[in-house]
Amino acid sequence: MSFLKNILALSMGMASLGGVYAKLDLSSSSNVVVYWGQNSFAGTGDLAQQRLGYYCDDSNIDVIVLAFLTRVNGQGGAPEVDFANAGDRCTTIEGTNLLKCPEIGEDITKCQQKGKTIILSIGGATYSEGGFQSESAAKDGADLIWKTFGPAHIVRRQNQVRRPFGDAVVDGFDFDFEAHVENMAPFANRLRELSDAETSKQYFLTAAPQCPYPDAADKDILNGPVSVDAVFVQFYNNFCGVQSFVEGQNTQSSFNLETWDNWAKNDSQNKKAKVIVGVPANTAAAGSGYIPVTKLQSVIEYSKTFSSFGGVMMWDVTQAYGNDGFLEGTRQALRSSKSRVSTWPYRYDPIRW
Repeated sequence: MSFLKNILALSMGMASLGGVYAKLDLSSSSNVVVYWGQNSFAGTGDLAQQRLGYYCDDSNIDVIVLAFLTRVNGQGGAPEVDFANAGDRCTTIEGTNLLKCPEIGEDITKCQQKGKTIILSIGGATYSEGGFQSESAAKDGADLIWKTFGPAHIVRRQNQVRRPFGDAVVDGFDFDFEAHVENMAPFANRLRELSDAETSKQYFLTAAPQCPYPDAADKDILNGPVSVDAVFVQFYNNFCGVQSFVEGQNTQSSFNLETWDNWAKNDSQNKKAKVIVGVPANTAAAGSGYIPVTKLQSVIEYSKTFSSFGGVMMWDVTQAYGNDGFLEGTRQALRSSKSRVSTWPYRYDPIRW
């Protein structure tokens, strides 16, 4: 009995280390990724954006991306975040515009214990910082982000570090820029370097480019020396979106997943990066690009012919919850569609900047 108790205690202890069971599976073609934090659907009651932990009870979701960190170097030298109505339950740290959000911190840890991957997205439509004036400033910015949202144990003795989520630790960082930003490659590479050096768990670097290739905003990251684990390509609001997919054609003239598959295999620093197809989760979630689950299933079947395909990303979770059956239908389509390509164990070779 004592042996069993010891095993149980060990298991519980591992679960308490947020992110140990992180669910972004880089060997899978069936990941479901959702963005949370912008209350895009703007509903009321149950359809308003709920606290983060509410969505972590949903077995259809693997990854939740927190949207957004809108400034790296904001007022008082602190980062700034915007989580829409979830920010109403936060307080502002004195001398800064940085929100302190213990509820989100609590939910991050609980979500990770339930097997969800929690990634913090940097950028968004309101990001206006423009990047960094120099490579050294970019590296300093990455150090600040790491101290603010990375492992708590490295900063516990540094009283000046302001952490909006307390001891909670995100599972990685996403780059979602809508315009060109300066010195993002050294910024991203420094985060990669810090992530690789921390062995307590796996950290992910992702990006969310628009589907036209090369993406103007993220090309310095995606076509440079940065090793990203996955891209959440926005196949909407553009001619190359999922709405342009033509069923029954092996070669698509507009829907350009094949181009992104080629990027993953030949141009990406990480030749095993996953390409996750981003879609609007409701009719009004984007200017264009929404398709119903019945058509999305055909897109998924086609996408699974590419070895880099990693699943579906949705903008955003509130839109998905406001569109009855969309989330569940997408999960079912990912599980039922058969891949005709082989998979491989995931491994990347880190690049030092």
